[in-house]
Amino acid sequence: MTAYRRLILLALALATLVVVFGAYVRLSDAGLGCPDWPGCYGQFSPLHAAADIRETHAADPQGPVSLPKAWKEMIHRYLAATLGLLILAIALLAWRRRGAPGAAPRLAAALVGVVIFQGLLGKWTVTLLLKPAIVTAHLLGGLTTLALLAWLALHARAGAQVEVPRGPISLITLARAAFALLAVQIALGGWTSTNYAALACTDFPTCQGSLWPAADYANAFHVVRELGMTADGEVLPLAALTAIHWSHRIGALLAATVLAALAGSLLRRSVTRHLGAVLLAALAAQLALGIANVVSGLPLPLAVAHNAGAAVLVIVMVWITHSLRGVRVPASAAHRREGHAGRENSYA
Repeated sequence: MTAYRRLILLALALATLVVVFGAYVRLSDAGLGCPDWPGCYGQFSPLHAAADIRETHAADPQGPVSLPKAWKEMIHRYLAATLGLLILAIALLAWRRRGAPGAAPRLAAALVGVVIFQGLLGKWTVTLLLKPAIVTAHLLGGLTTLALLAWLALHARAGAQVEVPRGPISLITLARAAFALLAVQIALGGWTSTNYAALACTDFPTCQGSLWPAADYANAFHVVRELGMTADGEVLPLAALTAIHWSHRIGALLAATVLAALAGSLLRRSVTRHLGAVLLAALAAQLALGIANVVSGLPLPLAVAHNAGAAVLVIVMVWITHSLRGVRVPASAAHRREGHAGRENSYA
């Protein structure tokens, strides 16, 4: 394994940790544990800002600032900053070895741009006081970073291999459609979480005892507004939270149907059977976690696990999409196959 690929795998593991830990920070209401950025009350760590944090907490014990919350927020920032430096190192190394197989320097450079924008979203998450649109975009940015790193890792692995004919166009189209629906569903899940709408429906499969509950879709999907408020500055009604939650459930049904169809198609082909099995397992686990969160009242460990499940599904779908571009075999095996095909043609 090359140093380049090891660096990508390290960044991929760290990106997964950052995404999951970011969900933990958000779900434990620690997103404003340090109300400024990039430091904490102008200091490098909560340890140095302890006096200011204690003073703020004493003035508002139920507020967003406390020493444990400040540490959670700053640890997330430390991890994200480390990831950013790793991605910068990957991009520099990719350009240095740009003629080598599997380097993908343009993709690595694009990833640097994504991370810079992701850092800005992290700043705005704090300075704009957890606006749902910004927090949701920050979540999507983290998963985009994760997906690009997963693609880079697969590309680097395939660098010393060659491509032979890919899967059927219909299967590739289905995979792309499934990935697109997964992205929409993750956005709906992020919107549900950032608007604190996960407990708007506490029963399953119904919501408030109905399969089509009373819902306010107009206020639910106003993007530019403050947390917990309508675009007109009124308190966001329960009907709007219900619309957000129910949309996430409907999206889950649609996405799961297409993902399950993709898994079934993959399972029917021997060369992709392992991909179908992994997708089916990840999908079943994510659906079970979603249902468990509703019926058990959104306990923090299950809520964080549900976010981790989304990250796993993204990585699995990147793996599937990359694999369907072409079945890859070692170059020596490909040459043997070409020679065998040539001999068959000479016999015809």
